[in-house]
Amino acid sequence: MYEYAIAWEWLNFAVRWLHVITAIAWIGSSFYFIALDLGLVKRPGLPVGAYGEEWQVHGGGFYHIQKYLVAPASMPEHLTWFKWESYATWLSGFALLAVVYYGGADLFLIDRTVLDIEPWQAIGLSLASLAVGWILYDLLCKSPLGRNTWGLMAILYVVLIAMAWGYTQVFTGRAAFLHLGAFTATIMSANVFFIIIPNQKIVVADLIAGRTPDPKYGVIAKQRSLHNNYLTLPVIFFMLSNHYPLAFATEFNWIIAALVFLMGVTIRHWFNTTHARKGKPTWTWLVTVLIFIVIMWLSTVPKVLTGEEEQARLSTREQTFVANGHFEAVRDVVQGRCSMCHAAEPVWEGIARAPKNVKLETDGEIAAHAREIYLQAGRSDAMPPGNITDLSSEERKLLVAWYETTVEGK
Repeated sequence: MYEYAIAWEWLNFAVRWLHVITAIAWIGSSFYFIALDLGLVKRPGLPVGAYGEEWQVHGGGFYHIQKYLVAPASMPEHLTWFKWESYATWLSGFALLAVVYYGGADLFLIDRTVLDIEPWQAIGLSLASLAVGWILYDLLCKSPLGRNTWGLMAILYVVLIAMAWGYTQVFTGRAAFLHLGAFTATIMSANVFFIIIPNQKIVVADLIAGRTPDPKYGVIAKQRSLHNNYLTLPVIFFMLSNHYPLAFATEFNWIIAALVFLMGVTIRHWFNTTHARKGKPTWTWLVTVLIFIVIMWLSTVPKVLTGEEEQARLSTREQTFVANGHFEAVRDVVQGRCSMCHAAEPVWEGIARAPKNVKLETDGEIAAHAREIYLQAGRSDAMPPGNITDLSSEERKLLVAWYETTVEGK
């Protein structure tokens, strides 16, 4: 059984690597084409139907690029489609969501002090939120509200704030931020799959048939592309946030998420304005820094006292790890080598919050993170960092024996 944990960890790594590769491809092409589109120059003598052109230099040569706002007069012999970057990023991201959060729902997805539900219920809520989010967004875009692009973006922002709050009422803080990123990325990828690419295919079909393409398809695709433009940077933040508990594991995490979306807008505004050769609005960086300072402050504000005491409840799985004959010795090792950082109030200098919000002070906390302890400090020497607390080889063997005998039922 313990081999399963090791194999699952490597599967996690492989899928995560794949997701990073595909995300780089999608975000890279997205950034490039946005910059190209905004930098197009109109000049006399362009071919009929051409909207603008751009000269670029890269890799020891020059590129001359022209954009046709609707379509050229005839179908070109070779046409490159940019779509699989988006599809592969979403598919690999969903696979990672399934491996980490669905496969480890008890540990990473569910916080029973937030909402006491079963893994299948949490997974169902996760899937439903992604699907419903796209449907709601698409209906808003196709409604009369969609005729006002900036008004629609304001409404979308309100929806995103509501989702940020909603996720924190259902999942762990870490899972809430990850799901907010997945929610947003689903909208972005679905824009490509359901709107942008199908509209481009209609234009291509019209060209092949000798018909004049309807400009409305380009207008619709352009609006969705604009939304994707401003949502890209917040998605990256949320996907990276699981390494920073000060972002996701604090009382005002949903407000922090709302501010992250604003930072995405201010940063993208600077890039968009610069690429369009309309100046360099340096004020956007000042605003971004101020917002980030507010986020830092929110992450350290003392929690509001509710007067309610948390009830320590051990799951059946956790009880099994506590009942293991090695547990008392394991508890001494963990509390002596790990809990100076992994605590509600870390005593290690420079550590303000428990890394990844993993606390290892109580029996229940140690049992809940048995698999991580096994992989990070037993099977590997990733923890403690640099073995700064001198965890011995005998102690590591003890952690391995504790986990493996428990999962094997010995």
